[in-house]
Amino acid sequence: MAPSSKAEKKAAVDASAWMFNVVTSVGIIIVNKALMATYGFSFATTLTGLHFTATTIMTLVLRWLGIIQPSHLPLPDLLRFVLFANFSIVGMNVSLMWNSVGFYQIAKLSMIPVSCLLEIVLDKVRYSRDTKLSIGLVLVGVGVCTVTDVSVNTKGFVAALIAVWSTSLQQYYVHHLQKKYSLSSFNLLGHTAPVQAGSLLLLGPFIDYWLTNNRIDAFNYTLPSVIFITLSCTIAIGTNLSQFICIGRFTAVSFQVLGHMKTILVLILGFIFFGKEGLNIHVVVGMIIAVAGMVWYGNASSKPGGKERRSLSLPKQQKNGADSAQLDDAKV
Repeated sequence: MAPSSKAEKKAAVDASAWMFNVVTSVGIIIVNKALMATYGFSFATTLTGLHFTATTIMTLVLRWLGIIQPSHLPLPDLLRFVLFANFSIVGMNVSLMWNSVGFYQIAKLSMIPVSCLLEIVLDKVRYSRDTKLSIGLVLVGVGVCTVTDVSVNTKGFVAALIAVWSTSLQQYYVHHLQKKYSLSSFNLLGHTAPVQAGSLLLLGPFIDYWLTNNRIDAFNYTLPSVIFITLSCTIAIGTNLSQFICIGRFTAVSFQVLGHMKTILVLILGFIFFGKEGLNIHVVVGMIIAVAGMVWYGNASSKPGGKERRSLSLPKQQKNGADSAQLDDAKV
């Protein structure tokens, strides 16, 4: 196949993976908002455990169909990943509860520089000046859109610190483990989802009771609420899979930068479906700045020297298997 054809195919698959992630992520936000606001199902940690249970069932079916091939992930790496992932889930929930919306948004924005730091220190990645400036422009734009009142307290700051670092480490390890052990997104989910499901379903009810003072077994399960829970779990399969695909293809930093496009889309959908009272000039200006920064980042990071590793050596494990990007090309 000609190089231009390969590049076009990669671009098409990248775009499809990204749109898959955007649609499922925005969809699950809307469904979960209705589930929690309308039906009072406030058990976010346990709900995430149900999401990973549904994802585990999906991976088992795909393995039974032969779509997922046997693979190996050492137990220490698996446990390390699940630890970061679970701290990320609980940390984000606690941070949202204990902090103002403004400080919560600032904490989310800080994941980009933290992810950059991890890539610089652990992967010896070097960013060009334009790439750094474009990331800064995205942060400014999203900050203008979303950051309103900002109040900080000690326990909220600690929760945000744990949430930011654990989320950044979890997203870094998605890319790192796929490359190190030549795992496709399906393979990695097949290893991690069952452990996350079991641990979150075990700890989730206690964490949710601590956060909300409500017991999940005392919740009034009506037919509409069960339908929304099922719908949330179904969409979560796509969200979890698309996240692994995107980080595997784009790295954690690119995923974070492009991920703020979902923030812009959620704001726009909110204006469309829930009224325009929140639409004002500084929000519109922030959207324009953020989108411009994302376009600039895509252009700057793709240029020679825009974002590159100082060492080009590959892990030994990668020589013995197919590249994860190639596996995803066949399965996306």
